[in-house]
Amino acid sequence: MLQAPPDAAPAAGAPAPLPDSLALGPVTLVSRDPESLVPFYRAAVGLDVLARADGRVVLGAGGRPLVEIVRNAAAPLPPARAPGLFHLAVRVPDRAALAARLLAARRLGLRLGASDHLVSEALYLDDPDGNGIEIYRDRPRDAWPATEDGAIAMETLPLNLAALAAEAASEGGPAPAGTDMGHVHLKVSDLDAARRFWVDLVGMRVMAAYPGALFVSAGGYHHHLGLNAWHSAGAAPALKGSTGLDHFVVRLPAEGIAALAGRLSAANWPFERQDGALTAADPAGNRVVFQPEPLAT
Repeated sequence: MLQAPPDAAPAAGAPAPLPDSLALGPVTLVSRDPESLVPFYRAAVGLDVLARADGRVVLGAGGRPLVEIVRNAAAPLPPARAPGLFHLAVRVPDRAALAARLLAARRLGLRLGASDHLVSEALYLDDPDGNGIEIYRDRPRDAWPATEDGAIAMETLPLNLAALAAEAASEGGPAPAGTDMGHVHLKVSDLDAARRFWVDLVGMRVMAAYPGALFVSAGGYHHHLGLNAWHSAGAAPALKGSTGLDHFVVRLPAEGIAALAGRLSAANWPFERQDGALTAADPAGNRVVFQPEPLAT
């Protein structure tokens, strides 16, 4: 069982927790041929093409951009052990929407993994470039189980696919409005270094730990980021411009970005500021762009 470790509470001198409103934005991937990935994301994941321009394809659901694929015909392939994307996780709003994705994957003859994590139910696929894709739905937060010390408990249990399939209202089709990017799971080369960056510096909180992995978040969510060194421990970052993860977006209030810039500056951690956004990379070279959250309409 995944449990929050004893030191999951903020340590003395730790940064203030990130705002509860933190949310993930689109994940940007590099591909030698983005158009070859489009049929997978449309049929298997249920995303629509929202834009095409200059070798870029933007896909999303309900008008919300979720995955951007950038063309680089000369992009090198990263070594299998290199840090980078373990999976991006598209979150659907209900069990019927998850069941529709199960039926779509079966119709397409795709290799599929599935797990019940107690807090969520998840399907796992790889896109044609080998990028890991999770499609999941959360159980209601008040149904998330707790450990004896009150932390969130998670498991990796078999998912009853027959019961899930029975709840499908359709066989595939577009993902419904409300579908978003629930979390991103990264491969890192040093788990302690990743923790120092994402927790001690950025300000996320450890929600659960497992041998070789941490799950961190803001606002009490079970995890916005997964971090694992299962196969990437000690590995060097992939060459810049390699296929796979280019960067992912984290949305914060403008004041949260300003506070983060102050912490990074104080730690002499390199970052860039442009148009209100802040771009940095973790110790394994995984790039993140902190963007101001959209104005309420």
